[in-house]
Amino acid sequence: MADDSEYLKLPIDEQCVHKVWKARLHGYEEAVKIFGRITEEKSPEFSKYAGLLKKFVTDSNAVAQEKGLDAVIAFLERAALAPRTCGEVVSAIVIKCLNSPRTKTREKASEIIMIYVELEKQEVVMEELLKGFTNKQPKIVTACCRLIREALRDFGSKVIQLKPVVRSFGKLLEHSDKNVREEAKLLAVELYRWIGNALKPSLSNIKPVQMKELEEEFEKLPGKPPKQTRFLKSQQDLKAAAEAKGDDEEEEDDDDEVDAGPAIDPFELLEAVDILSKIPKDFYDNMDEKKWQTRKEALDGLLPLVSNPKIEPGDFADLIRILKRTIAKDTNVMIVALAVKCLTCIANGIRKKFSPYAVLCISTILDKFKEKKIAVVTALREASDAIFPSTSLQNILEDVLAALENKNPSIRAETTLFLSRAFRICTVTMLPKAVLKPLAILLVKKLSDTFPEVREGASLALATAQKVVGEKPLAPFLSDVEKIKLDRITECAEKVELANGTTAKKSSKPKAEEKKPQAKAAPVKAAPKKAGARPKSAGAKAGTSKAAAKKTGKKKASSSDNAEEMKSEPLLADEEVVDKATAALSAAVIQQLESSNWKERLAAMEEFLTKVHNMDKNDVNTQVFVRILAKKPGWKEANFQVLNAKITMVGVLAEKANFSRRTASFVISGLVDKIGDIKSGAKVKESLTAVAEATQLGYISEEIVRYAFTEQKNPKNQAETLNWLAQAIQEFGFTTLNVKPLIPFIKMALAAVNPQVRSGAISLIGVMYMYMGGVLRSLFESEKAALLAQIDAEFEKVGTNKPPAPFRGLKSKVPGGSAGGDDDDEDEDEETEEDAAGGGGMNLNDLVPRTDISGKITSGLIEELGDQKWKIRGEALDKVTTILKEAGHITPNLGELGAALKARLGDSNKLLQTTAANICTTVVTAMGPPVKKYVTSLVPGLFVITADVKPSVRAAAVAGLNAFEEQVGLAPFIEDEILSTALAVDKPNLRIEVFGWLAEKLAKYRTLPSDLALSVPFLFAALEDRNGDVRKQAQAALPLFMMHLEFNKMMKMTSKLKPSSKTNVCGIMEKQRPNIPEKPGKPASSGKSSKKKKKVVEEPSPVSEEEPERPAVKGKRPKSAPAKTSKSSKKGKGDDEDIGPPLIMNNGKDKRLKDEQELKVLKWNFTTPRLEYIDQLKDQMQPCVSKAILTSLFHADFKYHIQALTTFTENLDTYKDATMASLDVLLKYLTIRFFDTNTTVIMKTLQYIKAVFTVMADEDLSLREHEASSFIPYLILKVGDNKENIRKDVRAVMRLITKIYPASKMFGFIMDGLKSKNSRQRTECLEELGYLIESYGMNVCQPSPPKAMKEIAGQIADRDNSVRSAALNTLVQGYQAVGEEIYKYVGHLNDKDMGMLEERIKRSAKKNTGAPPKAAPAASQQKDDRKLDPKKGVLPPGWRDQYRNPGKMQRPGTAPAAVKNGPSSRSSNQPKTFSLDLEKLGLESSEAENEMPELADTNVDEIMTEPVVLPKRRIQKSPIPNIMQLNFMVSQVASNDLAVSIKSLAKLDEVLKEPERNKILKDHVDQLLVATSLQMRMAFSKHMGDPSTSREVVLMCRCMVALLMSLFHSKPLAVEASKDVLSDLLNGLIMVLLDDRLMVLEGGPQVMRSVNVLLVKVVENADHSSTMGALIKLLQDCAARESSAPKFVQLVMKCLWRMVRMMPNIIDKLKVDGILLDLHHFLKAFPSSSWSDRPSDTPLRTVKTILHSLAKIHGDKILTYQTLITDPESSEMDGYLKRVLRSNWISSQGSTGSTSDSVNGSMDNDRANLQNGAKTAARKAPPRTNDILAEIFKKIGSKENTREGLAELYDFKQKYPDVDIDPFLNKTSQIFQSYIERGLRSIALERHEKGGVTAPSIPKPRNNNEETETSDSTVPQSDEDIASANVLRERIKVLRARCGLDNGPDLPENKKTDTISGNQEDTLLHSEHLSSHHQTNERSGRHLYNPERISLGSSSSSMTTPSQPSSVPDTNVEDLKKRLQRIKSSLNK
Repeated sequence: MADDSEYLKLPIDEQCVHKVWKARLHGYEEAVKIFGRITEEKSPEFSKYAGLLKKFVTDSNAVAQEKGLDAVIAFLERAALAPRTCGEVVSAIVIKCLNSPRTKTREKASEIIMIYVELEKQEVVMEELLKGFTNKQPKIVTACCRLIREALRDFGSKVIQLKPVVRSFGKLLEHSDKNVREEAKLLAVELYRWIGNALKPSLSNIKPVQMKELEEEFEKLPGKPPKQTRFLKSQQDLKAAAEAKGDDEEEEDDDDEVDAGPAIDPFELLEAVDILSKIPKDFYDNMDEKKWQTRKEALDGLLPLVSNPKIEPGDFADLIRILKRTIAKDTNVMIVALAVKCLTCIANGIRKKFSPYAVLCISTILDKFKEKKIAVVTALREASDAIFPSTSLQNILEDVLAALENKNPSIRAETTLFLSRAFRICTVTMLPKAVLKPLAILLVKKLSDTFPEVREGASLALATAQKVVGEKPLAPFLSDVEKIKLDRITECAEKVELANGTTAKKSSKPKAEEKKPQAKAAPVKAAPKKAGARPKSAGAKAGTSKAAAKKTGKKKASSSDNAEEMKSEPLLADEEVVDKATAALSAAVIQQLESSNWKERLAAMEEFLTKVHNMDKNDVNTQVFVRILAKKPGWKEANFQVLNAKITMVGVLAEKANFSRRTASFVISGLVDKIGDIKSGAKVKESLTAVAEATQLGYISEEIVRYAFTEQKNPKNQAETLNWLAQAIQEFGFTTLNVKPLIPFIKMALAAVNPQVRSGAISLIGVMYMYMGGVLRSLFESEKAALLAQIDAEFEKVGTNKPPAPFRGLKSKVPGGSAGGDDDDEDEDEETEEDAAGGGGMNLNDLVPRTDISGKITSGLIEELGDQKWKIRGEALDKVTTILKEAGHITPNLGELGAALKARLGDSNKLLQTTAANICTTVVTAMGPPVKKYVTSLVPGLFVITADVKPSVRAAAVAGLNAFEEQVGLAPFIEDEILSTALAVDKPNLRIEVFGWLAEKLAKYRTLPSDLALSVPFLFAALEDRNGDVRKQAQAALPLFMMHLEFNKMMKMTSKLKPSSKTNVCGIMEKQRPNIPEKPGKPASSGKSSKKKKKVVEEPSPVSEEEPERPAVKGKRPKSAPAKTSKSSKKGKGDDEDIGPPLIMNNGKDKRLKDEQELKVLKWNFTTPRLEYIDQLKDQMQPCVSKAILTSLFHADFKYHIQALTTFTENLDTYKDATMASLDVLLKYLTIRFFDTNTTVIMKTLQYIKAVFTVMADEDLSLREHEASSFIPYLILKVGDNKENIRKDVRAVMRLITKIYPASKMFGFIMDGLKSKNSRQRTECLEELGYLIESYGMNVCQPSPPKAMKEIAGQIADRDNSVRSAALNTLVQGYQAVGEEIYKYVGHLNDKDMGMLEERIKRSAKKNTGAPPKAAPAASQQKDDRKLDPKKGVLPPGWRDQYRNPGKMQRPGTAPAAVKNGPSSRSSNQPKTFSLDLEKLGLESSEAENEMPELADTNVDEIMTEPVVLPKRRIQKSPIPNIMQLNFMVSQVASNDLAVSIKSLAKLDEVLKEPERNKILKDHVDQLLVATSLQMRMAFSKHMGDPSTSREVVLMCRCMVALLMSLFHSKPLAVEASKDVLSDLLNGLIMVLLDDRLMVLEGGPQVMRSVNVLLVKVVENADHSSTMGALIKLLQDCAARESSAPKFVQLVMKCLWRMVRMMPNIIDKLKVDGILLDLHHFLKAFPSSSWSDRPSDTPLRTVKTILHSLAKIHGDKILTYQTLITDPESSEMDGYLKRVLRSNWISSQGSTGSTSDSVNGSMDNDRANLQNGAKTAARKAPPRTNDILAEIFKKIGSKENTREGLAELYDFKQKYPDVDIDPFLNKTSQIFQSYIERGLRSIALERHEKGGVTAPSIPKPRNNNEETETSDSTVPQSDEDIASANVLRERIKVLRARCGLDNGPDLPENKKTDTISGNQEDTLLHSEHLSSHHQTNERSGRHLYNPERISLGSSSSSMTTPSQPSSVPDTNVEDLKKRLQRIKSSLNK
């Protein structure tokens, strides 16, 4: 017995596994007790038994097993780790307990399984129970089936996943054991109780008898839905709620169906069937057969396959394409019906997987609704209903809208019915405003359709939509609908039943109604962990994420939608249109518009246009006018003049009036039909631009592209539509454009036959690429390889160009036009980024079709990826690569591929590692940003691979890291500690690669997570690594770490290092500290730069700026062209076009230039003209010339070329403007003719060129840069022609070019001609170079004289004698210009060449005996260059004859004779000032030379007796420069060479000094000021620090100030300066005043004083509105930059104060509305509340002073000037103005018997009295005395305005001596009162000294015991009133001055700051004060409420503050008194 109880001594856990069953029994019983005593669920005691539970339930002894089950139950009820034991325990129970003969054992086993379900391990439990279905013992199968049924009964379908159960239990119904079958039957009933009819498809294969029995059981079930009775551990709150409910409440609570679980979709329970592999191989071939029987048989064989209820997803693209084609194009009705049925079955079988094909199929089905056969229509309806659930209305919106507008009524009717059915299954979230709005607008329109079926369908669709979204969202669209139609919609709404079964929308529970359809929209993917959490539908998730990602986009969209709603208008009936048009215009005009005579129609249009211009905006009904224009003949107008007038009218209406989208819909078709017309195309584009600006580009672009490619077939229209859209995108931006609907049409254009259409599409794609980037490329991957190559070439042309800043947009969105202006400013950068990424709030990833590859990642593939054999793993990786390659772009769902790739990144085989890394790169690229979810699993493996020794493996890893970084950034790497973990691995290769990678990537980010600091310790370790490459890469990354973490913080982190390491690391950090880069920021997009860009874009060409006012074709009709008659109208189109002029006025030159700059067309650069260049030129010339001329120009016969050129030459004067407008293409054409071999053609070409260039020279026109670059190089090629007459004409042309094109640029082209192999060409080029140097000096040499001379000298060694001679002659010309310096220029020459050069120079010197060896500079140069080096200064290129050397230079010997009647023969190098005008005298030059003058007899005595009168000296004036010369001079002002800049400044100053000459500068003031500002900044930033250029800097500053002084002395020129330019100028001038470096230079102080005076002139004479705006802008910029120098801010404010003083005199010239707008922007950017934290609020007070002054002057009228301000009521400025006006009104109400003039208003009278010497009489106190005194004392109390406040108080006391200021003085301290007294006395002495004005009486504060006495401040009355030492010193100073004594030594230090001449710090108005000092003092003895006089001192301030009293030495007052008495006595004597 002792042995039997020995086990009692063992521990309980050992007893439980004892071999004796009694011991185990005892152990189980004790374990139950132990488990019951443990109160802590996480007690370690439980862990002892967790591994023993399986043995508990599998005990071999039945009794012990039963107790073991008790122990397991006790364990599960209390232990926290109980769920972990589920798998092994449940599997053991299924095998060992469920078949037990003991009932209690089976019951306890069942209870344990249910407890595991409660512990939320239902998945494991169900898996084990389902395994029991395959057990061989029927008892176990029966028990498992029973347990599943009980679990489903108790926990419900929400907890128990039914899908695997339904798939598995069907076999049990056919089991051999009766008990199993019965239990399976009960399970089927229980399943039906929960999921209903969804179970029946799974029972389709059982016997009919069994099915009948089951149906009988199903019918017996109660109708009440089942409810959950047992709850999970996390559902205890639901359990308590269920227990609290009574049985009576259960019936009432119908809505709460939480226990019933989600509805089960029967589709999910079905087994999928793979049909793709079963399709017959000949199916596709049979479908291509012509016999319809063969096609029908193929479809008959396909139909049974696709009829399977659930189809395995796969690639159905080919099958869908065949079916779609059959539906669209097959003519056999039966075949179409069969194809539709097959398509329907496929859509039903794969459901959501049909999404990639849905859009195209829906489009085809909607178009096919035109079929009349009811069988086909029915099939189409079923197909559309089956396809729609796989897509959304947003995806098919464009197709639906197009179908609603289709001409076929059947299509419209069926589309409305389809919408009504689609709306039934939609939820509120599936019908957003962006989708609902366009549909509602069209459906409302269809309510008035002429076909009843369409009207009925539209009513039903609107009723269904209203049932889904409610009445409120649709109310705005139904507001104008007639009542009868509304009643019909309401009637339909009552009958509509939505998919969720609701028939009426409950207004009280809108949220509940929304949730129900959402819950049914998508099946639940997984059971929730908590009972309280409802599963969200996929649609809700998508909507939520989209909303979170694009808040800004939604705001903008909503505001845009609101604007569009405001612009919507009802559709007017035709009769109403006619009535309104007749009322607005007249019946006669309407009648004339329909006249058959085109002249009457034209007259009517002109009158129409005039009336519209005279109408008010609100009176213009655009819909009426546009529809009148469209009346017959409408847009098919035959006369192009009338048509152009109509097109112009559309643009006027769009710009002038409210132009809605409804109105636009009436003109789009007409405009698109004419956009390709040669005569009307340009105007159509202008009108389209205006319409787009009025209605939004996004809308117009969709409409015109859709119409161009679907409604009309003219390829020219299509091409021009695409061209216009490409241009419009750049002008409007990308924000409103919806790319998705445009892509199909662009693809159609790419597939077009016409090359122009393809070219237009490619150009449009190139423009879109600037905004969308590489995503756009993926949308066209299906195109042909040739097209893709062209697209890629276009992308390369665009390159990395940034999209231009948009300058057009919706008219309502003018600047300041939206209430959310601040938000717009804040989001400006975000909008730029959106534009770059696709714009418009559009997610570009949504445009890319993505493939879900999760279905292809099968379990078998995953097993292969993990196989032990590396070859199998490699093959599996290859399969994955193939899948990814075929898929292209993929969805974020990779299935189990992520985990498998993670494992392969650590593969032992290096090749597989590389492959896995490459796959990761591919996955990242294909998935895009959603790949972020795989960062934590894949990136660590990539980091590990970087440690590999093989470079190829490391390169693959780095490529993967780069791909991840591009998509998700660096933040996830850092936040998840992936980076720090990787760097912790001490492997050199890894650290080399990672630190090198970081050095490249860290610089891109402005901010990174602070967790980056975790990587710093490893960085420090790498800095000391023994591997040199590691150290090198770590040092490269160190500055970037310091940039993100800050230097000081990283220095602190070194404290944890060892002392030796710390010293080393700190040293490295100190060395790298200067290399710390600045953090990258968003590019600054200042308003100024955007304005400049806009200005550049909008600037028209000089030739075409006056053209818009002219008719389209300006010029007379050729005499040979007959007028149009009825006969001529019957001729062909070609005959009509031949009648037109040879050259057509065209304004497309700027567009052509822009296209060439943006590489949209081929650049004009070739060796020989290829066909593509000729075709391109032909297209470009088509709008510029008539059709007949175009044919002749490009004819194969050269005779036609001669004929066309002759026509051009003869009509040059008639079509001069048209020639200039098309000069670029004409010159290009002429270059092609240069390659002709026919001499006559070339001569005719040169003749025409000479004629054109002569006209341009006479008209003072210039050749544009792009015109010259495309013409001159080919002209130079012909200068080497072997025919002398051609060379002669080419030389003449080249001489003419110098008159219309800068000679310096021409020099560069000719230098390029020296590279030719043609020696004759090189000779001619050298001679032309010599001519240019002779005519224009050495400055014409480009790129510089030394380089040019060196290259010319290289020609001396040429083999050809003529080349050598010409080169030497050219160098001789250079020698005559610069003298001996020519030898420095040519550089080193060999002895032979140098000898030849020296010999030629000597010979030329002998020939020029009258000239010294060194050529004298030109007379004009000698005059200008007296102070400069004559070698450097030359005349600017382009001044030609007027500025050539008067000394006649010898031409080179090889130069040809001058061309007769050429340009050189008309001009002479001799000055013609004193020469006779032979033509006026009627003499020929030859006669004048041959005739000898006759001598007259003269009486000498008479001559001697006459008084001698000396002739007056007449200075020869240089001629007025032309525009080109002036532009050149202005550009030279900003030259890097100071000498050149000084020369240009001097020349411009000469022009400015003469009023009759300076008028030419009127249009160039801004250009000149910009150049001077730029040179000023350059001089002080670049040249000031160089001692060698200091004198030139001072000289340049003096010249610049003199020039600007002359400019601003001229009022007409000064007012031309714009605000932005003045802002730059004032900023530069003030910066000069603050720069102390100029003061130390010789002449610097004088420059500073001159700048002071200049600043005054700018403020006084420039446009006052622009000046004040510029100063306010500067002040705002200073406030925005806290780092602004205080003195700079002070000087800006002082300039503003001066303008405030000037304001009463200039108020009539001020543009008050603009100034108020600037002030509003200031207060908006820096409101008053923001100044509390600033050290000084003087800028704010300055702004308020300006507002106060404006309000004082204008009164209540000031509020009417706020027109430029959006929402002025919300502006702080508006409130301030109203407060000022209110106080004025109160003051005026309070005053009686006197005028309400303000203090400022009476200032002029006071000044007049003082000037007359009269004493100002005491006045009555002003009505606002307290306010005025409070403001004065406030100023006195501030540090900045103390002096100003004292002066104002003094003036106030002078003006109102009776006013008592005691109340204000009593509130201050005694010290402050004394300070005020001293200050007033000091002011009184100053005034007394200047004008004898007596000081005011200053009352002392009254006390209770003494009275206040008044005294004169000039004479003290008692000891108490004795002035301070400072006052006495002032008085002594006055008296000493009267005695003629020197005040210098006694001058107080605090007054030194007030002196003017004794300081280097000049003051503003310095010269003004010196000149009018006494006059000013006499005129204004006071300055009432005037701001302080402006002082621009740079280092001191003249203001004295209470806190900083004047520093006066402590002197004996009595001694000062005695000295004062002595001085007085001396005066009396």
